[in-house]
Formats: sequence, structure tokens, C-alpha cells
Amino acid sequence: MSSTSSRRLLKEYGALQKECVVSSSSSASSMHGVSISPVSQEDLFHWTGSIAGIPDGPYEDGVWKIDIRIPTTYPLHPPDIKFITPICHPNIHFKTGEVCLDILKNQWTAAWTLLSACIAVRALLTDPEINSPLNIDAANILRYGDKMGYDSLVRYFTNKYAALDHSALDR
Repeated sequence: MSSTSSRRLLKEYGALQKECVVSSSSSASSMHGVSISPVSQEDLFHWTGSIAGIPDGPYEDGVWKIDIRIPTTYPLHPPDIKFITPICHPNIHFKTGEVCLDILKNQWTAAWTLLSACIAVRALLTDPEINSPLNIDAANILRYGDKMGYDSLVRYFTNKYAALDHSALDR
């Protein structure tokens, strides 16, 4: 276990506690729409959390559970953020929850924090990159200009898996 990584994670956790965005339930009720916390106090390299859909869009009524695995080389290397709750998005694999986002790959710098990375993942919901899809079907719907069809599909899967008043987050 890297002491540099541990110190950085402790610092981030302390900052999150002050900002009150530490996950205490299945909802993402913070001002950022993101709540995260370590799975246990003994293992700062495994976190969990939730991301709320952005208002006035097809994801607005959903909350998705996420899993965050942090390498011992953090912050020099990015965390692995995956969706646990299924989500329909061009840059998120529907079955594995893998996220395709440049800052979680080759554009990562140590200036990013776990919270800022999760906020970037949330922002991806409204700004999909159809040229690097993990969900080709969703990307093709957008690529061919069917925004209404895409929004309808997203709302369907949001209601099915991530609706705010459901118990599916505990699955």
C-alpha cells in the first residue's frame, strides 16, 4: 500500500466529509449530484457511491450506484469507475458498467480527485461522445440524429433500473 496514495485518499475523504458529499445512503443528494465514500474505513482503495441524473433531461429521474477501485499508484493513475446499476449511454457498457471517458484513461492527471472524476462521469450523461462508444446501439441512434428516440430509450432504462423511488439500488 502506497503511503502517498493513502495520504491523498485520506485528504480527499476529509474534504468530502466537510463538503457533505460522503455517501450515507443510496441517493446522490449532494449539490454535485454525486455521493461517494470508502466501502470501509480499513480499505481506502475501494469506494462506492451514487450519481443522480441531471435535471431536465432523459436521466433526470434516476440514481445510479457506482463502484470505484483505486490503484495503489493513485493519484498518478486514474481510478476505475464502473456503474453497478445498468444505464443506457453510448460511452457506458450496459452489462459491465465500464465508462469510456478520456480523463479516466490517457487524459488523467494528478490534479483530478475522486469527486471531480465522478462529477465528470455525471457530466458525460448530457454530453455523450458517439465516436468512442461502448454501447454501439445507443451511439448509432444519436449518430443518425434520432434524439427523440434516444431520449425515449434512456428514459425507459432509467425508469426500469434507476428510478428514484425503487429498491433496485440494493440489488
